[in-house]
Amino acid sequence: MRASPALIVCLIACALPAAAGASPPTSTAQPAVAFRGPLRPSPLAGVRGAFPPSTQTAASHAARASAGASTSAASASGQSANPEAPIPVAPSNKPPAGRKLSPNQVLAIAAALPKMRAVRAKYPGSYGGAYLKLPLHWQVSYFSRDGKKEIGQVIIDDFSGRVLEQWTGFQVAWTMARGYPGAFGRHATALYLWLPLCVLFIVPFFNFRRPFSLLHLDLLVLLSFSVSLAFFNHAHIFASVPLAYPPLVYLLARMLTLARPFAPRRSTAAARGAGGQALQPSPAAEATPRPPGRSLYLLVPAPWLALGVVFLIGFRITLNVTDSNVIDVGYAGVIGAQRLVHGKPLYGGYPSDNEHGDTYGPVNYEVYAPFEQIFGWSGTWDDLPAAHAAAIAFDLLAVALIFLLGRRVRGPTLGIALAYAWVSYPFTLYALESNANDSLVAVLVLATLLLAASAPARGAFAALAGLTKFAPLALAPLLATHRLWSGPSREASGSGQASDPGGRRRRSRRAYALAAFVAAFLVAGALASIPALRGDSLHTIYERTIAYQADRGSPFSVWGLYGGLGGWQQAVQIAAVVLALSLALVPRRADLVGLAAACAAVIIAVQLGIDHWFYLYIPWFFGLVMLALLGRFSVPTRPATVAASSPARSSRPAVAVSSG
Repeated sequence: MRASPALIVCLIACALPAAAGASPPTSTAQPAVAFRGPLRPSPLAGVRGAFPPSTQTAASHAARASAGASTSAASASGQSANPEAPIPVAPSNKPPAGRKLSPNQVLAIAAALPKMRAVRAKYPGSYGGAYLKLPLHWQVSYFSRDGKKEIGQVIIDDFSGRVLEQWTGFQVAWTMARGYPGAFGRHATALYLWLPLCVLFIVPFFNFRRPFSLLHLDLLVLLSFSVSLAFFNHAHIFASVPLAYPPLVYLLARMLTLARPFAPRRSTAAARGAGGQALQPSPAAEATPRPPGRSLYLLVPAPWLALGVVFLIGFRITLNVTDSNVIDVGYAGVIGAQRLVHGKPLYGGYPSDNEHGDTYGPVNYEVYAPFEQIFGWSGTWDDLPAAHAAAIAFDLLAVALIFLLGRRVRGPTLGIALAYAWVSYPFTLYALESNANDSLVAVLVLATLLLAASAPARGAFAALAGLTKFAPLALAPLLATHRLWSGPSREASGSGQASDPGGRRRRSRRAYALAAFVAAFLVAGALASIPALRGDSLHTIYERTIAYQADRGSPFSVWGLYGGLGGWQQAVQIAAVVLALSLALVPRRADLVGLAAACAAVIIAVQLGIDHWFYLYIPWFFGLVMLALLGRFSVPTRPATVAASSPARSSRPAVAVSSG
């Protein structure tokens, strides 16, 4: 069987993710460092232990005292300081105990590097300092004249004197931009796992008779984030960041297309009234979706896909338990849960190895609380079994919810297809293997759609989703007006005059639904915020969450990577707000498929304008996108296998028989 062009493009698009063992071209990374803090700036960004020689001894003493105080405070709070923090040493020609190289030798090695000479030329008066780094490495850091900015960093092997890493620019502060192997997802990004998952994701939906089907392109676009991820894994941030935006823009356009209302199907006779004049359809009629046309093609039968779901779930859980790492996002959830359980303030005072772990909404930490109670927490950044259990639970809930949504829309076949899409899509595994909280956002949004028929339930879950990572708050207007514009708004009387005998009742129902949504949204939000407000003021919560997110700089969006784009970013953010309000107020497709498409469009639009974007955010909209893409098709039914009886096969017309 000959491969089609679309399948070849799929393999090319997926062939770029870095293998787990790959490292940046100019560096050999330490996995332990990457695993401990991949989302945080470099620990040395806040340490000023390297100063000119005349003050080096005092500065070194101050740095050690600061580190000792930090350690004491951490011990008092039940948390430990970062054991991999570099230790400053004074300039000397004598190697420290257990080391082969002296501080002056490593300083000379770093000073001779062209990359360091170039960055120091940009910062006149800059200076460097040597640091001991475990296990047997050296770190040389260069600072600006005032010591407020670390401008360069070099990692040197003590035994051979070889330069292992050299970083400048934002890659000094952002360790997650260095392409450390396995920092996110461990071996999930290995080619021997990533490529098969890409193939498994697209093959069941591939129609060899229609190789250029638009659905094939949609699925390839979802997989094309792999190209950006490949450059990210190799520390090529100037390539990875812009490559993430074309798929986002394409998916936004596709979701807006699928969310628009259908034009009603009318026969020629019905399309004309008295006198042969054309009748104009009402907006309410246009908002009513037509029955799906072409049926969903599955290359693999649904029962086989169900077996695939079971197998892939087992594979994902096994990989999580045996191979995954907990990034600072999952670590923050466990910290917050422990603080809630022990009655401590939820915001502020987080340990130094996760200082800004309190940047999420209170619901995020409350959901982690049962897992922290069951599995406990040692107080340090250890294996964090509670974070593993939470991530697995979020993933399983997402699978269950997307199956239930598919079954409600088109029956069990679509539910199985959607569940299979979730467990075979590599980026949902990427989030699971990082033990992040991003699947929780997807779970709450999918639950909101599943309960969309009930305005109070819809409002309550919309509030809970918004109080996790705040971005889903943009869905509130859209969810509030769901089904408000559907249904006829006026009927024509026999005399041609517009009448509305049931209009008052319909308006009352719509007003009640809107009021019920708003009331449930506010009540659920208030109840979920009680644990946080018990120990923190609204000002503190705002400063630690929304204000921090708004002010943080990040090289993982085009707005943070390139300078001078503030005006464009503001325009994109305003457009996202306008889009969210427009979709809430204008007629749109009224069923769950249309709602999923509209919600996905709003989430993607919000992500296009944020300062910090990452691949873990893809699961936020992935389930919605798949429901919109596959839900628009009808699901083929099996032909009846029981032969018709003889009278039924007769060509004679049936005669009604009556006894009376």
